Order: sequence, then C-alpha cells, then structure tokens
Amino acid sequence: MNSPDKKIVGAWTSLVKAQSTVRCEIDAALKKAGLPALEWYDVLWALERGEKDGVRPFQLQSQLLLPQYSVSRLLDRLIGAGLVECRNCEQDGRGQVAIITEAGIAMRARMWPVYGAAIQRALGDNITARQAQTLIDVLEKITAPARGTRAGR
Repeated sequence: MNSPDKKIVGAWTSLVKAQSTVRCEIDAALKKAGLPALEWYDVLWALERGEKDGVRPFQLQSQLLLPQYSVSRLLDRLIGAGLVECRNCEQDGRGQVAIITEAGIAMRARMWPVYGAAIQRALGDNITARQAQTLIDVLEKITAPARGTRAGR
C-alpha cells in the first residue's frame, strides 16, 4: 500500500478544514437570522428540484450523501415543521415519498439570501473567478463516479 505524499495529505487536511469552516459560518449566519440549519436547506432544495410526485427517502440519501438514519430524522423534523409531507408511493405500496409543501418552498426561499451571502463571504470574497473554476475542476475530478472516470483508471 502506498502512503500519500505530504502535499496530498496537506491538500486533504485543507479541504476538510475549509469545508468544516465554511459550513460552520453558513450555519451561524442562518442561526443568527433565525432560520433552520443548512441541512434543512439541502433537503428542501433537493425536494423542490425533485419529481412533482415526490422523492423517495433513499434517493435523498444518495443525493445528500447522508446516512439513512440522518435523512429519516431530518425528514421527521421537516414534517413536524410543516415544510415537508410524506405520502405513500404509488409505484411501491410499502414505500413513501417526501414532498415539499408551500411552506417548505417559502422557507427555502427565505434561507437562500442568507446562505448565498455566506457563500459569497466565504468563497467569493476570497478567490477569483478563475480560482473558483480551478477549484470546480479539481473537485469534480475528485468526485467523479468510480466508473473509470477518475484519473488512472
């Protein structure tokens, strides 16, 4: 087994630290504005972009890269807040679909200006458009599906 080069370890550490720092800043901005946490936004946005007939929880799980129990808890909280509702899945009588409510659409819309401004402060005020494109290119290369699209496969 090959150990990663020190620069690769440094890049990994910086990536994790940057992600954690920015998420904390975004969550703090949302909290200060009296809005729910960022993961609520992520679920609401996924549902708003999803199928009109709803999104299955396992689909949310794969989109959000969260464990099943986290998605279930988030959905329970969003349902309790009236932002999401669950219905029986027409294609699978045992399954359910999550559907964003009008209140959920309104909440996501209220959250976006705060979220967007926090993204601007964290990234837009610190990197150029060219650096942003380079970051996109590098991160897309890292997150490419493992179907042979990664370098060296």
